[in-house]
Amino acid sequence: MKPPFYKSAQRGAPQAERGLVSAAEWRQRRMRWTLRSIHGLTLVFLLIFGLGPLLWLAKASITPTQDTIRTPMALWPNGFDLGYFARAWTQTHIDRYFLNTVWIAAGSWFVQILVATTGGYALSVLRPRFARLLTGLVLATLFVPSIVLLVPLYLTVVDVPLFHVTMIDTFWAVWLPAGASAFNVILIKRFFDNLPREIFEAAQVDGAGPFRLFWSIVLPMSRPIVGVVSVFAVIGTWKDFLWPLLVLRNPNIQPLSVRLPTLQPTTELDIFLAALAIATLIPIVLFLVFQRMFLSGGALSGAIKG
Repeated sequence: MKPPFYKSAQRGAPQAERGLVSAAEWRQRRMRWTLRSIHGLTLVFLLIFGLGPLLWLAKASITPTQDTIRTPMALWPNGFDLGYFARAWTQTHIDRYFLNTVWIAAGSWFVQILVATTGGYALSVLRPRFARLLTGLVLATLFVPSIVLLVPLYLTVVDVPLFHVTMIDTFWAVWLPAGASAFNVILIKRFFDNLPREIFEAAQVDGAGPFRLFWSIVLPMSRPIVGVVSVFAVIGTWKDFLWPLLVLRNPNIQPLSVRLPTLQPTTELDIFLAALAIATLIPIVLFLVFQRMFLSGGALSGAIKG
């Protein structure tokens, strides 16, 4: 004979959620106020050390240099001037470097999405004979420090094998190496693994080939993970400094991450801080647009499911 609690569980009786603090402890006034105080202090700590630098940069970018040096924490002792953004945009040629950064980020994004989606599609959906071996090799590259690959990659860019051309001082020197991201391939492959294969089989029965299956079915179902990888790709390229410094020697095609440190010694502090504020605009906008996707974790749930 089955115990009574088995029948109640079968009928869908609600079960109490488990946590660090039980419901009885939470009903105690002292425990409830203690936990709420800890939550409040943690939130204030995160706001000060996480959002504080950005707010200070926004304030300093419209504050005169003397005010920033004398009273850096004061709000606006002698007023503010929005014209610093215009002067930073024109006098230091931020417009040119900003456009260079956009072009570099767009090209790197396209190459990374192309390689990651096609690679993940081949390993997860097409499943060739040595798919597990290839997945293991791709995963093994994650354990190789990127600094170890810097010299071989630079020599490859200087003299491309078989073609014997150089990509130095061209955007291709940044675009093509960006596609070699094993993390993106594995992330998208894990997401593809959790897609319903019945849909793929039905499409193949209806006559859909590999390209049609990829373009019309797999990609539309993978918009969340493609959006997450896109944000990672753009932000990673936007803040990259070492590689563009090595392969883009011409100042006219260098991005903001490379040119801003060069301009600092010869630029007024207020104008330089305004240029920094402009440089941080795109990452902040991307986070605000995709914050719901990141905070909910829905896009990554299929990618990390075992």
